[in-house]
Formats: sequence, structure tokens, C-alpha cells
Amino acid sequence: VQLQASGGGSVQAGGSLRLSCAASGSIKGIDAVGWYRQAPGKQRELVANIVRSGSINYADSVKGRFTITRDFAKNTVYLQMNSLKPEDTAVYYCAAADNSYAPTYDYWGQGTLVTVSS
Repeated sequence: VQLQASGGGSVQAGGSLRLSCAASGSIKGIDAVGWYRQAPGKQRELVANIVRSGSINYADSVKGRFTITRDFAKNTVYLQMNSLKPEDTAVYYCAAADNSYAPTYDYWGQGTLVTVSS
């Protein structure tokens, strides 16, 4: 499985960005896709994930502002980020898991940098 993340950039606080995670390869076994982020000096954290069943989870810090969606036809998962805050600045990674109950994700894309200025 290969994951290609894109869509990062620089915006002012209050702005929006949409990240894309395009999957290719042996993706039929994928059970969950998630977006993680890592800010400088901080641990990586799960921002949002979507499970094959359609179940969605968000970190408390992004609820109401971020939306994760998927397009099966394009094998792509999106993260729409609205009302961005400076604290959302981080490198964002998409990841996929063969088992949504596993503690770690199996496949990782390269990061895409999101910078939010005040």
C-alpha cells in the first residue's frame, strides 16, 4: 500500500485547507485511514480517522472544525480543515491500517506541512 498526502500550505488563522491522501497498491484490505499530525517538539497525535464501516473519530481539539471524508472511486481520503488556528501548525501524515483495532497503523504516507499564522 502506498499513500500520497498533499494539500498542505500556509494560511492565516481562520482560513481553510483541504488535505488529500491518495492510496494505491493492495488497498482492498485496508480497514481504516487516519490523519495524524506532529508539531515541532510535540508527540504525534491522531487528528481524525475513518473506518471501513463509516465510523469516524476526531480529536477533541479539531471537532467542529475538521471533517474527514472518503471517495472510494478515487481511493482518496480528505481532511477538510476550517477555522484553522496557529496551534494547528504541524506536519500532517496520512496512515492506513489493516485492522482498525490495532494499536498502530501499518502504512504511512509522507508528511505535508500545514502552517497557520496569526
